[in-house]
Amino acid sequence: MSQHQSGQESRPPSTSATVTVFASPASWIESAAVAQCHQVAALDGMIHVAAMPDLHPGKGAPIGAAMTSTVLYPFLVGSDIGCGIAVFPIALRRAVPERLAARFPDLDRALDPARDADDPAWAVLDGDVPAGHVEGLGTVGRGNHFVELARIDTVFEPDHASRLGLVTGDLVLIVHSGSRGLGERILRAHTEVHGAGPTPAPAAYLARHDDAVRWGSLNRRLLAARVAHALGAEPTAPIVDQCHNLVEVHDGNYLHRKGAAPGDGRDVLIAGTRGTPSYLVAAHAGPEANHSVAHGAGRKMSRADALRRGRTKHTVEELRRTPVGSLVVCGDRQLLFEEAPTAYKRIEQVVADLVDHDLATPVASTVPLVTYKTPDAGSTPRPQRRRRGRR
Repeated sequence: MSQHQSGQESRPPSTSATVTVFASPASWIESAAVAQCHQVAALDGMIHVAAMPDLHPGKGAPIGAAMTSTVLYPFLVGSDIGCGIAVFPIALRRAVPERLAARFPDLDRALDPARDADDPAWAVLDGDVPAGHVEGLGTVGRGNHFVELARIDTVFEPDHASRLGLVTGDLVLIVHSGSRGLGERILRAHTEVHGAGPTPAPAAYLARHDDAVRWGSLNRRLLAARVAHALGAEPTAPIVDQCHNLVEVHDGNYLHRKGAAPGDGRDVLIAGTRGTPSYLVAAHAGPEANHSVAHGAGRKMSRADALRRGRTKHTVEELRRTPVGSLVVCGDRQLLFEEAPTAYKRIEQVVADLVDHDLATPVASTVPLVTYKTPDAGSTPRPQRRRRGRR
């Protein structure tokens, strides 16, 4: 591991690209992740790599980085194009975690347009499904994806929170999910021909990429609607929905984000862990940060390390109730250990680094009540209510 000074900028040899790591000396940054940033900076056409305080190594490219270049590299976006986090207000009479956890629907079971035609969650669909990709609709996925019922805890900017319709004590659904196979299919079509090289047809890639981004946003709405109906509430529109795996054309160049959220004047939910707060921030990052902010706490352990260490320190039942008293719905025991709060960096430090670098201003924090990963083994969630006239 290595530590890096605030906003430390370096220039790899034999290249004009620069690398800036937005982390303080107190931040936990792996040297392997920084090395990946420099490897990316050495690619043809690269201009600048901005590493966020949640930076950690990824498969071939760093996670928690925003990378600008004159050419488009699909592998810098990765396979889960369109992955992002959305926040939905939800009104419940009583928020008792033990009761609500049992009512979450099976979000591993996809919505089938034919079989589930009368499911009320379809009401959020306006038009056709992007790319006609009906596989996996309404499912959350594995890894670090989740659907969480949370409570607004501390409001730091009352005026801003009020504009979003939020006050202390309000309940929200936080949905973190991606394009459920569509992005992987798009990346594979590129790599089978060009490997990790740039695309020779940026417009064609961007058209498919944009479908995946729209698909991910639609799926987050479907997930929130499924949960809202199951909990006896009306679905709402998201007050925040930002994708953190995407590429944008910015000032004539390609701005790739892999595990980094758009930070140019947008509201972003920076996810903590299932046992810590998350932070809703107003992002105002400039060009040095490639107009980006962190997307979460960022891993400090590999999945293998988290599994090995966790099994020596915790039981499954201990991991089902978090230090903040929330419940975790997860029938996959291995995933429980891989995604344990101790496998991640301190979200407070990540947010503090963003504030210190003037990249974002905290608006409010959320505290989890129920975090859903996969259905509990043998659980039988209550069926969703059917409503006439809703499609």
